[in-house]
Amino acid sequence: MAAPGVALAPHLDDALRALRCSLLDPFAAVRRESCSCAAALAQATPDHFHMQSESLIGPLMQTISHQHWKVRVAAIEATGAAIQFGNGKSVDDVLSHFAQRLFDDVPQVRRAVASVVGGWLLCLRDRYSFFHKLIPLLLSSLNDEVPEVRQLAASLWEDVGLQWQKENEEDLKDKLDFAPPTPPHYPPHERRPVLGCRELVFRNLSKILPALCHDITDWVVGTRVKSAQLLRVLLLHAEDHATQHLEVVLRTLFQACTDEEAAVVQSCTRSAELVGTFVSPEVFLKLILSTLKKTPSASGLLVLASAMRGCPREALQPHLAAVATELAQAHICQASENDLYLERLLLCVQALVSVCHEDCGVASLQLMDVLLTIVALAGATGLRDKAQETMDSLAMVEGVSGCQDLYRKHIGPLLERVTASHLDWTAHSPELLQFSVIVAQSGPALGEALPHVVPTLRACLQPSQDPQMRLKLFSILSTVLLRAADTINSQGQFPSYLETVTKDILAPNLQWHAGRTAAAIRTAAVSCLWALTSSEVLSAEQIRDVQETLMPQVLTTLEEDSKMTRLISCRIINTFLKTSGGMTDPEKLIKIYPELLKRLDDVSNDVRMAAASTLVTWLQCVKGANAKSYYQSSVQYLYRELLVHLDDPERAIQDAILEVLKEGSGLFPDLLVRETEAVIHKHRSATYCEQLLQHVQAVPATQ
Repeated sequence: MAAPGVALAPHLDDALRALRCSLLDPFAAVRRESCSCAAALAQATPDHFHMQSESLIGPLMQTISHQHWKVRVAAIEATGAAIQFGNGKSVDDVLSHFAQRLFDDVPQVRRAVASVVGGWLLCLRDRYSFFHKLIPLLLSSLNDEVPEVRQLAASLWEDVGLQWQKENEEDLKDKLDFAPPTPPHYPPHERRPVLGCRELVFRNLSKILPALCHDITDWVVGTRVKSAQLLRVLLLHAEDHATQHLEVVLRTLFQACTDEEAAVVQSCTRSAELVGTFVSPEVFLKLILSTLKKTPSASGLLVLASAMRGCPREALQPHLAAVATELAQAHICQASENDLYLERLLLCVQALVSVCHEDCGVASLQLMDVLLTIVALAGATGLRDKAQETMDSLAMVEGVSGCQDLYRKHIGPLLERVTASHLDWTAHSPELLQFSVIVAQSGPALGEALPHVVPTLRACLQPSQDPQMRLKLFSILSTVLLRAADTINSQGQFPSYLETVTKDILAPNLQWHAGRTAAAIRTAAVSCLWALTSSEVLSAEQIRDVQETLMPQVLTTLEEDSKMTRLISCRIINTFLKTSGGMTDPEKLIKIYPELLKRLDDVSNDVRMAAASTLVTWLQCVKGANAKSYYQSSVQYLYRELLVHLDDPERAIQDAILEVLKEGSGLFPDLLVRETEAVIHKHRSATYCEQLLQHVQAVPATQ
């Protein structure tokens, strides 16, 4: 009996001519039926159809993008049959159209592509010559967003692998008989493809990669996303065979990791993890680090971090110190202040800590150096916080209690490296920022590093140095002086550097110079002096030494434009006077009160109150002095000036001045009574003068 299609053979030309027209019919239903007829015709007349199959490809490719999804599915299926039973060379003509259908919004269309391509890989007569073109199409469907399409593609792909494995059994005999087990560090949640699938990918990888590497940088986002996903699937199949293509793969990943599309970067980081899993770190580290050495980049650091994250601990451990040393080099860790770059640099440290755990002890100093740089250069608070958390993680794996213990362990070498260039620092030097972080965050460890810290501060805080840098350093110094016992004086050694701090650091910066910046520096220096004198680090004798050196400069800062400077200066003088008691040289003591009197006319009530409080202390010093008569004319002048302010419009000021007069009343009471009675009638209210007179009568004169 003749085959069903034999009777059709003589009419094949007419049938194909009719189909070429009907495939382009304006009506969708006609196109669908035409596609079904084309598929049936191809199947029924395989012996004759292959000679004329190419004539249908053009109309089918015009129909494959039809607006009705059912027409598109029918066109894909008809194309599958036309090539299956026709001329296989037409695969080249349809590949780009099939690839475009992988982006179709309708899952049934994408499913049809997977089904047809899988069928070709299984049944096409000359499929071996098209493997490198068809495999990417089927493997792309393994990442489809619809589970049904993914499952179909996975099932077909496994069938393809098993069939090829059976067809090439002799060639694969050794690998089948002595197949090594699944690597112990194989990515979790991944099912290892069968040997045939792995071999197919490995043998065709050199032909697939060039086009894939081109598409991964395409201008269309969808193409880049699909290509990045496919690269990961290929690397999962290639395993350690990827080593021979590593240069191309890494170059592609470096470029793709700069993509603005998060999905592309995510797939590429997972690809880099697979590189770390399957390729020897000796190989991939050499290539990545040499690239970073020439051109440091955020994408290069991301690839490095991801590869190390995928690497087994025992493989990465021998290279740990070398990687950490390279990352700590200035050409990498200081290459950019961009937060994205620093974030990726932080990922590298986190990868080493998370993979190598306690092995990180051999590179702890270098890793601390990198983290310190990130904290110093980061603009975003969140990034600084992450770096601090990573320091805590490093401390944990090293078995110490926290990052301050890490500072204690490494502060000497860290400061030695950072301060080596201190004579060339400016406000923007990375080393200055690192130094500031160490001083601010090292806590008690700072007290052990004074031989490094104080000479650096002395050199960098000279008036000839960059003003903005001096402002930064004074700010940091004030902060640590306020909690000196827990920082700079944790070992009780700071007072031995007191002379350097007062004479070589503070004194030059309290000198008057014109300009706003110079004024800001004087404010910063006064703040430092206040922190020093109020920190309870210095003994009374040491404060007297500071007073001896700095009192003249502090008296001049009472005239500063900055309210804060004037206020702090009053408080410093108060502290000096309280500490010295009656031991101050009378000549020097007499020079103080006129400057304080001027501040009673200050525009700021806070400064006026502080000046009044300091005058109380000044009078107590006079009381404690031996030759009180020496001060009589000065005190008389003070009485007169204070009585003027006793009639101040501000009640709080009147109360403060009354307290000053009461404190001084015991020195020369008769004098005070005469001066008060001489002005009482001039005051708007006699209340305060009367209170003062009552107080003088009630309190006996100082003997």
